[in-house]
Amino acid sequence: MGTASGGLADAFVAPRWLREAGGMAWLLIGIAVLLAGAVWLLSLTYAIIGPLIAALVIAAVAAPVVGWLQGHRIPRGAGAALILLAMIAVGVILAIVVLAGVASESAALSGHLTEAKNSLEGALRSAGVDAGTAQSVKKDLSASATKAVKTLLNGVGASLRSASSLAVFIALTALSLFFLLKDGPVIRAWGERHLGLPVPVARTITTRGLESLQGYFLGLTILAVFNAVVVGLGALALGIPLPGALALVTFLGAYIPYFGAFIAGIFAVLVALGGAGIDAAIGMAVVQLLANTVLQQLAQPIAFGATLGIHPLAVLVVTIAGGTLFGGVGLILAPPVTSAVVRISSDLAHARADSEPPLGGSAEGAAAPGP
Repeated sequence: MGTASGGLADAFVAPRWLREAGGMAWLLIGIAVLLAGAVWLLSLTYAIIGPLIAALVIAAVAAPVVGWLQGHRIPRGAGAALILLAMIAVGVILAIVVLAGVASESAALSGHLTEAKNSLEGALRSAGVDAGTAQSVKKDLSASATKAVKTLLNGVGASLRSASSLAVFIALTALSLFFLLKDGPVIRAWGERHLGLPVPVARTITTRGLESLQGYFLGLTILAVFNAVVVGLGALALGIPLPGALALVTFLGAYIPYFGAFIAGIFAVLVALGGAGIDAAIGMAVVQLLANTVLQQLAQPIAFGATLGIHPLAVLVVTIAGGTLFGGVGLILAPPVTSAVVRISSDLAHARADSEPPLGGSAEGAAAPGP
């Protein structure tokens, strides 16, 4: 009877592989809940967390400059203030260049858009489309073009007038950036002591995190310079005005993952259309496509492979996933965080391997006294 009941009990025991799969499923559910909670908490506190994260990223990249200034007998607080003022100056200069470039070409831009609409209508008629349909297409394009030009020329000013939240974001970012640059080593040491890990392990984690952030933005800078040179040379070859402004906008747009290239490309094509005509605009569109697709794919493995240590395809996948889950913050932080996790895991694995006794020996054998 006892044997029969024992066999019956064993029949209802889940196999080991099923228990392990169930445990893994619960772990995945817990991770999903944790991510959902992080997204929810980030959405509630974004007004504060957003500027702090932006300042943290900038401070991680600019920290070596502050250290270099401190090594040349410039106090850390003064060095932080100098870097902050330089960033503000660059932002103001960029805004002036972009707005001046659009305003200087606004009249010619409207004229070339009208010419393009008339050319499209003639092409449709030549292709056999009846006059009524061609005229309807022209009217639709006219309404869309007029709306686009008004948005481009007037929307910036309207946005600036209602950008109180943007002003608060910039102010909080600037304030946080100053203190992170000034007191970065102190804040880092405090954080390492309160991570709940041995200090050497915490130091490894923060070091790898900073190296990954710096490496990511170094790779972005290499690609930004490459794209800016291609677009600037293309603008000169096509006779497009403001080649320096186009190169500058392309360079800075590269720091906004994937969307920045799209925005810079639209700006370059509109300036080309207004300043040099339809043919130049088509040529600039081709240059933008080449710079951001074929040519960039040739330079990207070199840039990110050398600075992050992960494949560009992994950069693309984690960037899209991070943007989907966490918005703009995820777009920027996903690649360096992934690189940091890979490097930290490798460091910990090497540390464990070094601490384990070699195969074929034992701790007792190693400690045994000699003859």
